[in-house]
Order: sequence, then structure tokens, then C-alpha cells
Amino acid sequence: MLDSNTKAQLKSYLERATQPIEIVASLDDSKASGEVLSLLKDVVDCSPLVKLTESRNDNYRKPSFSINRPSENHGPRFAGMPMGHEFTSLILALLQIGGYPPKVDEEILQQIRALDGDFEFEIYVSLTCHNCPDVVQALNVMAVQNPRIKTTMIEGGTFQDEVKERQIMAVPTVFLNGTEFGQGRMSLEEILAKIDTSGVEREARKIDGKAAFDVLIVGGGPAGAAAAVYAARKGIRTGIASERFGGQTLDTMGIENFISVKETEGPKFALALEEHVRHYDVDIMNLQRAKALVPGNDLIEIQLESGASLKSKSVILSTGARWRNINVPGEAEFKNKGVAYCPHCDGPLFKGKHVAVIGGGNSGVEAAIDLAGLVGHVTLIEYDTALRADAVLVRKLSSLKNATIITNAQTTEITGDQKVNGLVYKDRASSALHTVALEGVFIQIGLVPNTDWLKGVIELSKHGEIVVDAKGQTSVPGVFAAGDVTTVPFKQIIIAAGDGAKAALGAFDHLMRTSAPAV
Repeated sequence: MLDSNTKAQLKSYLERATQPIEIVASLDDSKASGEVLSLLKDVVDCSPLVKLTESRNDNYRKPSFSINRPSENHGPRFAGMPMGHEFTSLILALLQIGGYPPKVDEEILQQIRALDGDFEFEIYVSLTCHNCPDVVQALNVMAVQNPRIKTTMIEGGTFQDEVKERQIMAVPTVFLNGTEFGQGRMSLEEILAKIDTSGVEREARKIDGKAAFDVLIVGGGPAGAAAAVYAARKGIRTGIASERFGGQTLDTMGIENFISVKETEGPKFALALEEHVRHYDVDIMNLQRAKALVPGNDLIEIQLESGASLKSKSVILSTGARWRNINVPGEAEFKNKGVAYCPHCDGPLFKGKHVAVIGGGNSGVEAAIDLAGLVGHVTLIEYDTALRADAVLVRKLSSLKNATIITNAQTTEITGDQKVNGLVYKDRASSALHTVALEGVFIQIGLVPNTDWLKGVIELSKHGEIVVDAKGQTSVPGVFAAGDVTTVPFKQIIIAAGDGAKAALGAFDHLMRTSAPAV
């Protein structure tokens, strides 16, 4: 199953284990069970601490296997083949059961151990989803730390009947005790916040008691991370409040244009951003959503959704942007029931089916090309009279036999019953309405800045972007902004990072000038 290089790497990883590891495999006579058994035998060959037991008479999904400490049975379970992006989840589960500590703050581990209740999580994944491993690994940590928590990764391709029965059309999808718990990327902290509200209240009280910062950054994407590094290097008190560290990069599959980094994946890039910031004396406050900015003469206040508030001599806004909605009937109703925004994550769930992509820019055309390799047919719908993507991408899409391009078309409705079954568009030349029968709609029409909470306080452009000058200064003294949330053109990771650095230098210059003694 594993090639020699992969086995050598796995062996080196498992050398970090210090305690026995028991794998209990639930198998039948299927081909999938044979493949899982082959994988597990390779794992056993990589470490004398790993023992494998086969079971064919239990009630677990087949094929699946659990990873346990001796005499225990609550360890993480994998149903299907944990390869692709999930191979890392398998390695980490083995190591943690084997005594290697997770890279998680002890305070969070104590919170997990103190959870009172029985929690059984099921996580449906696809092996091409770059968001799924974060959720699987977070829940696996919880299962290792608390015997009353059980978790099972379910690979959708192997258990297609379950996926169809539960009408799962987006990954990751998490069930808790049989009821849908959440969809999409979730960090360990986010999961804990949903099941332990007392922890949220404790964190709010803790944040509320913090002393004022010299620079407070709101948002943890490339702009916010760069601003934090530049501010901290000036030796001033720096804080960063972020709803999710990494921002849009967490939803980006491939990054190949950040100079000096030949290629990487968004989640890895986001992790590197946070590690770089943590190298400095920066107070990082995760899972904090801002709801209001209150200007002041001496201190600026940022009020948070949790009820806490922070004060600072200067503020840098780097809240980024989010996927733009088309705002037609059916979009909200069928979100994650056929309406999707990430072709890399959710594309495999539409294998052999007919889907549409709305949007003819680079992201839309790239999505259509990507999906064409998986689905039965893809229809790209563009509002303009021609596609706006790069010519090389348009030529590629036009060459695909299972792709149809419709231009000068306005999507008016997404139809369905319990899930998507079609799309209605208007021919903008003739005003005629047309219906396309399909099972999935991927929306790729760009981004909208996260500035709703700033309306009426800071000058915004007609597109809702924060208006900034050459130094990143906004219309409010002491408040700066950087990245995709601003009027700066060309929304790119490298430009956002540069903007963050510039805003931090601008804020530092502001602090020097406003703190200078009067003559």
C-alpha cells in the first residue's frame, strides 16, 4: 500500500511514540477492507509499539479502525481510507495515542478534560478537502484527552450510501450525537466554544481586563500578521484580535505567487503566519469577532461580539473579505445542500453529476476546469458578454468536451426541494428565461469586504472598502487599515502583507508624533 519513501517517513515519525498503540480494525470481505488492512499492516511494520487486531463481527462501519491505548476503546476511529490530506490525521492520531503531546496549549487541554457529558462526533470528509484535516485532527485531540468523547472520520467516497441518506453535499460535515453540528472549517477552539459556553464567558472576562495596547490589530490574515510582526519589532505593546487566524488563505488550495515561496497550500501558509507572529511578544486573541469601533481622544475602543472590549492608542483594521453571494432565491436555502463555494473541498461529492459554476473570472473558470475532471458535466454561467478570465484558462475550458459556457446570462433562481435540482437564468439579450437541470451550483463571483460593522464610523467606498491614504490611515485619526478590506487595488496575498507592514509603520509614526511632548 505505502511506497518505500512513505514508509520510511512514517517509521521516523513513529519513533517519537513512547507508549504501546493498539489498532482494532473492523473489516469484511470487500475490496475496501482489503486496502485498509494492507495500509494498517504497513503501519505495524513501521513500529514495534503498534499492534493490530482484526474484527469481523462487530457493529462498526466496515472498513474502519480505531487507534487506542492498551485496554481502552475510545480512541479516534477512521472509516474508510485515511489517505490524501487525511494521512497526516492518521499519523498525528498514532503519535498522540503513543504518548507524543499535541501542539495545543495546556489550558485548552484542561478545558477538554473537564468537559462534562458524552460526545460522539462523526465527520464526513473527502480526501481532496484541505479544510477537513483541521476538523478531524481537532476532534481526534479531544477523543485522546477525554474518554467520554468519541470521534469517527468517515471518508465519503467509501460510504456513499450514508452520504446520500444524510444528504451531505459539503465537507467537512460534522454530526454530534446523531444531529448535524456544523459544516466547513472549524478549529479546536471553535468546536470547544460551541459545546462549552462557560469557556467563552471566561475568555470574555479575561479579555475585558487587558490593559490598553499601543497597537491593536483586528483581523489575522496576511495583512494582520504582517502588521503584528512589524509593530512588535518596534517594541511596543501589540495585540491582535482575530475571528480566525489566516483569513482567506485558509480557504485557498494552492499558493504559487508569494515571492520566495515556490508553492504551498493555504492552511500551511496560515499556520506559518501564526507561528511567525507568535515568535514575537504579541497578545493573540483568537475567535474574536469585532462588532463596533468607538473613536476616542486618547484611546480607541474595539467592542467584541463576546461582550468584551479592548482599548488601544492606535488600531489597524485588517478584517479582509468573504465570498460574495449572488442573492437570488434558493442560494441561502440550499447552502451546503447543493450550493457551494469551494470546488476543491466539495467537488468530489458531485462525482458524475451535472453542476454549474457562476462567474467567468479566473476563479470561476479555474473552478469549472477543476470540476470537469470529476463531474459528469459543468456549465459555466457568466453575466458579462465574454469571460473575464485569462486567455489560457478560457482556451482550456473551451477545449473540454463536458463543459458548456453560457455568457450574457443573469442567474435569477436556484431551484430545489430538499437539495438543489436546477438553476434558472435570463438571457440578457432576449430576456428569455432558461432552466438548467443540475445537482450543484458553485458560486465564484468574487469577494465583499468585511466592513458592515464600520458603517457610519469610517469612510467607506461605494463598494464598502475602507478608504485609506498612502500610509494606510483611515478617516479616523489613529485608525489604520490594510489588505483586502481597503481600497488598495489588486487583492493579492503579497500585497496584503505589504499593506500590513505599511500600516504598522504608519501607526508607529502616528504614536511617535502624538506622544511627543508639547513645546
